[in-house]
Amino acid sequence: MAWNIGANDVANAMGTSVGSGALTLKWAIVVAALMEFAGAFLVGSHVTNTVRKGIIDPVVFTGDPNSYIYGMMAALLAAGAWLNIASYRGWPVSTTHSIVGSVLGFGIVFSGFSSIHWDTVSQIAASWVVSPLLSGTISFLIFCLLRRIIFYSKMPVQSAKRITPFLVFFVLGVLTLVMVFKGLKNLHMDLTLEDALILASEVGLIGALISFILVNRIKSSVSETKQDDHIDPKVEKSMQKVLMHLRRIKESTTGELSDEVTKILNNSENISNQLEKYSHIKHVSTDYLTVERIFVYLQILSACFVAFAHGANDVANAIGPLAGILSAIKSGVIGMEAQVPMLVLLLGGLGIVIGLATWGWRVIETIGKCITELTPTRGFAAEFGAAITIVLASKLALPVSTTHTLVGAVLGVGLARGLNSLNLSTLRDILISWVITIPAGAAITVVFYFIIRFAFSG
Repeated sequence: MAWNIGANDVANAMGTSVGSGALTLKWAIVVAALMEFAGAFLVGSHVTNTVRKGIIDPVVFTGDPNSYIYGMMAALLAAGAWLNIASYRGWPVSTTHSIVGSVLGFGIVFSGFSSIHWDTVSQIAASWVVSPLLSGTISFLIFCLLRRIIFYSKMPVQSAKRITPFLVFFVLGVLTLVMVFKGLKNLHMDLTLEDALILASEVGLIGALISFILVNRIKSSVSETKQDDHIDPKVEKSMQKVLMHLRRIKESTTGELSDEVTKILNNSENISNQLEKYSHIKHVSTDYLTVERIFVYLQILSACFVAFAHGANDVANAIGPLAGILSAIKSGVIGMEAQVPMLVLLLGGLGIVIGLATWGWRVIETIGKCITELTPTRGFAAEFGAAITIVLASKLALPVSTTHTLVGAVLGVGLARGLNSLNLSTLRDILISWVITIPAGAAITVVFYFIIRFAFSG
């Protein structure tokens, strides 16, 4: 289970960094391995829920600890098996939903539908909509804002240098809140919202000051010193509207007027082509590449925070059922919570790292390259949007999945460039895999449960 969490979930955090070119696959695996293991081992929960997300009350297994043990083993095997299939296919699915579906299947087989907390299941299923919709909207707005402030500016590098300290402040502030609410909650620091906001502001201010010093060392490219050579990107956008209106006029006219409109349309199309070539050759190759280099560091920073918080929080998907099994074997008592031995925490962390190193590239490729084309600014907008969503969800008690959040964020950034920039066949496959994750986990668990029960009862 931990192996497949690394192969699937962790790849989500690094997918945008690899897809945008901010990190090579090798370095993404190294960075993610360090951050995930640190999060899982150093601040992973030492007391975990034995049945994830309160799907079923362990009290129903009182008097029959063996069935509970068989069921938890079956749930781990089933969730791991489904994630294995998804990882092989490159589908980014929720590991939380996988273990939830598996426990759900075992609970139904053992004690019937009435023992399941269906309100909890429905809330979890709601994250199929809430997660991608919220993160997609936020990432869409972030990228549109960056495009307007930086890329539509006459001096994009100077605009990027001015806005970077503010971005660093908000990025570090939000990511600090992610750590407090999502990654460090297992330490039971019990920080109030006010204390958390103060801490986030202090971290953000320090980062903003450092970034201000660093970005001011960046020299403007040659094209920024030639103001006369600049063509506002809005001109190109307006030209497209002109062409659209001229085509409509041509369709509505006849005779000599139609011929005159055709000439104007042809001339306008030539001007539009020249503008596009100028924009790409003269401007994009210089100033915009400098801007993208600035955002490389912001994207790597956000990816590291997300990976650390994920390791601290989601390692429980693998070790929770195992901790419950060990507790039941040792004491014969089945409870809602169980102590997690250090060795189990270590195994969980190692499993995540090995999974990322071996099969992580499959899901990384899907997130980073198969949904839409990413650059450091787009990747940053996606990562930052996902981080904001995680913070909001944590405080508003919204059911979100890290996987669905990141996929929705990439989708939102792609939509900012138009529907044609999205790979709709890949999105279709991802959506289908999300919907079938819970029932697939439940069905596979039933099979494993009866196999294990037969093997040990015999």
